[in-house]
Amino acid sequence: MSRLLDALAWLNRVLERVLHVLLLALVFGFTLFIIYQVMSRNMPFMPRLYWTEEFSRFAFQWMVMLGAAVGVLHADHFVLEAFPRGSRADLATRVIRDLACLTLGIIFVYHGKEFALSGLRRNATASGLSMVYVYSAFMVSGVFIVLFSLQRLLHAVLHGWDAMEEALNTPQEIDTLDTGDSEPTLLDSRYPSADTTHHDQGRRP
Repeated sequence: MSRLLDALAWLNRVLERVLHVLLLALVFGFTLFIIYQVMSRNMPFMPRLYWTEEFSRFAFQWMVMLGAAVGVLHADHFVLEAFPRGSRADLATRVIRDLACLTLGIIFVYHGKEFALSGLRRNATASGLSMVYVYSAFMVSGVFIVLFSLQRLLHAVLHGWDAMEEALNTPQEIDTLDTGDSEPTLLDSRYPSADTTHHDQGRRP
């Protein structure tokens, strides 16, 4: 099991790096398409390329689906913590969260395959691009979600849930706050505490 986890972690690290490159390329292309659309609408000498509007929508869809997959690996998706940290209820919600992500990934793969194949019979209006390249975003995202969720669950089984989240989760600002004693701030110096004020008044003649 440990070797399986190491192999899966190595594979997911490679896939994550590839996804980061793809996401950067998609963001760059999406931005260029939008800029060109704005400029072509305000500058008559620039040709109106209607396929740029389609490609900007396609790039945005792929960005959402691939970005969601990366978010699953590091638990960057929206999470509502309704129970005290470390309680049984909190642990149960964290387990359900990762199991739900795995279930969603399986659904994306299973139904996304049929959805992608339906794109073979359709083409984009302006560019003529086969819609299979667009509809397959759900299936591809589901594959990544399944792989990333399996790594999280396998890591939790072998090393515990807290160890898994410490190794994979993106650190949250609230978890890094120093709750210990800190040096007095400017506000503290301007407004001393009630005990200090009372003590100073007692020493005045």
